[in-house]
Amino acid sequence: MARLQIEAVSKKFDAEYAVREVSLDIADGEFMVLLGPSGCGKSTLLRMIAGLEEPSSGRILVGDVDVTDAAPQRRDLAMVFQSYALYPHLSVARNIGFPLRARRRPKAEIAQRVAEVSATLEISALLERRPVALSGGQRQRVALARAMVRDPGAFLMDEPLSNLDAKLRSATRAELIALHDRLGATFLYVTHDQVEAMTMATRIALLNEGRIEQCGTPEELYDHPRSTFVAGFLGSPPMNLFPAVVTASDGHMTVMADGIDAALDIAEDSGDATAVVAGIRPERLRIDDTSTDVRGRVRMVENLGSEELVHLESGLCIRAPRPAGVRAGEDIACRVDPADIHLFDPDTGLRLTWQPTRSDAEPAMDAAAISVP
Repeated sequence: MARLQIEAVSKKFDAEYAVREVSLDIADGEFMVLLGPSGCGKSTLLRMIAGLEEPSSGRILVGDVDVTDAAPQRRDLAMVFQSYALYPHLSVARNIGFPLRARRRPKAEIAQRVAEVSATLEISALLERRPVALSGGQRQRVALARAMVRDPGAFLMDEPLSNLDAKLRSATRAELIALHDRLGATFLYVTHDQVEAMTMATRIALLNEGRIEQCGTPEELYDHPRSTFVAGFLGSPPMNLFPAVVTASDGHMTVMADGIDAALDIAEDSGDATAVVAGIRPERLRIDDTSTDVRGRVRMVENLGSEELVHLESGLCIRAPRPAGVRAGEDIACRVDPADIHLFDPDTGLRLTWQPTRSDAEPAMDAAAISVP
């Protein structure tokens, strides 16, 4: 198993950067997910680590060995492709054993390793079949077995579940999590699917336009997004983001916007009103007729089975257990906990923090000193 280190790696195609100054330290045994929208550079970064693309600048280390200029076969990495890349004329057994035959390993060793990884992935009964006779999920497991057979330092996976239907994706996600736990191997996994990232990763690196926007645990990215991009990318539906003003009102600090007058967990300050972008997760808005935090008229209600999405004319979305008890055209009120209100700089999009300005400051924050981390 191996630690992966990416140091200030960039990739430029003509005049455009696909990846720009990315640094990432992936611990031995970690399940790291590269997440982001199409065109953000995640697959290009993975291909550079695999040796299939040459970096324009920066270094790549596997363990303590600089492999920036090494050929792919000398990096001790196994790649699992989106398209499976199985040889259609070979049996499952010969597909799995191909990496070992290419290294001229003894036939007995190849047979033993093929049997071991096939048993691990529960595909022993498929060894005599050819890929055309397999389902999508079975082909995916054969591709994983071929990667596992030579016991690589790390596994690189480029959207390996994207060709599967929703039910099979869910089952295969669970298999990959269990496989990672059993092997204790280093996984670097590329996806645009936030559900895959949130359920599988020990850490997520969220990319935006070739840069890492935020790197941390799934909980850190979801609960404490560093920017409006992170806040708007994660979550289904994503965080409600809206222009607002933070000001002192009735003895406490509040965030005010169209239909919103909600208290903040910040000590009162006599400073001027501050323009911000405010954010609230849809599931953190709770329908409560006695509240004055959020008020608005219902535009539509979506039935998701166990939950309903309530859309207000102001643009806010509420995620509530079904039945929410509201209908289109009704005026409703919601409450929100001050800790669930996120504030961002309207110019940079970065998360805002408040620092105490008094020498005897208590745990409550003072709004006089706004800073961008």
